[in-house]
Amino acid sequence: MNLVLGIDGGGTSCRAALATLAGDIIGRGKSGPANIMTDLTGARHNIVEAARLAFVDAGKDSTMISATDAVLGLAGTNVGGYRQQLEAVLPFRRSLVESDAVIALNGALGERDGAIAIIGTGSIFMSRKGAAMQTIGGWGFMLGDLGGGARIGRDLLQEVLVAHDDIRPGSELTHAVMAHFGGDPREIVKFAAASKPADFGNFAPLVFDFAARGDSVGSRVIARAVGDVEEALDALKLEPDQILCLLGGLAALIAPQLSHRYRMMLRPPLQDALGGAVSMAARLFGAPKGGADG
Repeated sequence: MNLVLGIDGGGTSCRAALATLAGDIIGRGKSGPANIMTDLTGARHNIVEAARLAFVDAGKDSTMISATDAVLGLAGTNVGGYRQQLEAVLPFRRSLVESDAVIALNGALGERDGAIAIIGTGSIFMSRKGAAMQTIGGWGFMLGDLGGGARIGRDLLQEVLVAHDDIRPGSELTHAVMAHFGGDPREIVKFAAASKPADFGNFAPLVFDFAARGDSVGSRVIARAVGDVEEALDALKLEPDQILCLLGGLAALIAPQLSHRYRMMLRPPLQDALGGAVSMAARLFGAPKGGADG
């Protein structure tokens, strides 16, 4: 079949694009989370569903998925044997499974040197200078993903409980969250015990909203997240003239909070991560010419 798939899967959603061998996108699909470390079975289901919807969007027979090659950039590929487990159960003809950072880097920078920071439900940082590449983070919600939406949401709920215990003053934000849980801190604990990273991440926009109004707790949580992001960027040891692209669902909210040094390095990405996956699929499985629609 003269088509390829590019797939971008993270902690919040999975997107697929069906493209020609030249990299021209003809159909798109979107489904639920696809972090293979958090939920391998659920990720596999959502990957296939996003691909199926891309075929439907293109007016193509979705049963041809098994005859189509795919490049997948997924959260959770850098830990354990999850990548190999997933590759064994994918329905595509040929599959290349990479980290979500790899496809994002290729989409954002093209052939240029520079760095990316993906700030979504989780976080991961990556730089390229010639043949040298460095990756920081991507260790998952329990031990990593600093600066990401899930950690912001978790930090918020922690602050709500700290305020409830009169350890630190609360704020309008903590009062609003406590009201959301019916004024019962036990409901917050139950929520946390049963939740996945994306559930925590749903609170992140609320934190940014209140922080923009000067809320003390919201500002403290955001300052902590921005500090984590900049600490990771510092570790990449970027030169002032290098390109830095911020990607992910929180990129537009984090960017204005960065220090002057990093704001001056920011450039818009050439394509998004999905475009990067499509470009890689076209280069690997398709014709050497053409480009991808980001």
